[in-house]
Amino acid sequence: MSFAPTPFNAQQAQALAKKTFEIEAAAVLGLASRVGEEFSQAVALMLACRGRVVVMGMGKSGHIGRKIAATLASTGTPAMFVHPAEASHGDLGMIKAIDLVLAISNSGESQELTVILPVLSRQGVPMVAITGGAQSTLAQHARVTLNCSVAQEACPLNLAPTASTTAQLAMGDALAVALLDARGFKEEDFARSHPGGALGRKLLTHVSDVMRSGDDVPQVQPDTPFTELMREMSAKGLGASAVVDAGQRVLGIFTDGDLRRLIEKGVDLRSTRAGEVMHAGPQTVRADSLAVEAVALMEQHRITSVLVVDAEGVLCGALNTNDLMRAKVI
Repeated sequence: MSFAPTPFNAQQAQALAKKTFEIEAAAVLGLASRVGEEFSQAVALMLACRGRVVVMGMGKSGHIGRKIAATLASTGTPAMFVHPAEASHGDLGMIKAIDLVLAISNSGESQELTVILPVLSRQGVPMVAITGGAQSTLAQHARVTLNCSVAQEACPLNLAPTASTTAQLAMGDALAVALLDARGFKEEDFARSHPGGALGRKLLTHVSDVMRSGDDVPQVQPDTPFTELMREMSAKGLGASAVVDAGQRVLGIFTDGDLRRLIEKGVDLRSTRAGEVMHAGPQTVRADSLAVEAVALMEQHRITSVLVVDAEGVLCGALNTNDLMRAKVI
């Protein structure tokens, strides 16, 4: 296929871009005036679905459908995409009566989709349609029809699906947001379905997941000579050491910063003991706290290490900013 070449016109390109934005924005804004009982019915049907929301669409509507299915699934509504053409060749068996079909077609007459509509109806599968064809075959089979018609496509030829697919995507997002709210879906729920993302790490990673524990935690008792305190700090590489009593309860902490400040003051450290140089009553965090809470504590008090304790104040771990950076919490 060949096209007649035309000289590139930068101003024309910019004008078309602005026109595209205007047309597609108008298409999306036009949906707002149509939100009514049909939208509420669609949300209610999807909430009542005991199986999955099966999203279907051909061509560009299929691409939009895949994104809508992904958005639904990540916001608390189990969903999957099934290609209509593949459905006619066996994949229809993936759809059960407990499922709900969300069918997308601008015209409502996509052949690959309309051919399976009677089968879905006979199986008793409820259907919600997103279409610009209010009197189309798809609309006639659907229990609820969401009108996504647009006045014109952004394409200068008024042919390529542009404004229509933008409207479909916006309608899918509107459904997902309404369902998210109706389900009481929270940040924690979102994080559980996105454990590899930044939000997932922040809301799912606890101090116990990243802290040092056991022999990796530097600790001494108050009567420990200063030289042994320094050996413990050097061996464990935390940049600090806890000072604990016989019952492992935290009494204080000694850090690299404390050492630097004592040297600057000219203190003779050779005869001192840990209890004499420690910083008493240090900041601590619980093991079951979120790692981001430890980050906030460290930022607030401008410290780089923090001790981890249990409910009785007994030392059970420690961590520093390097530990949190390795866990990608910061």
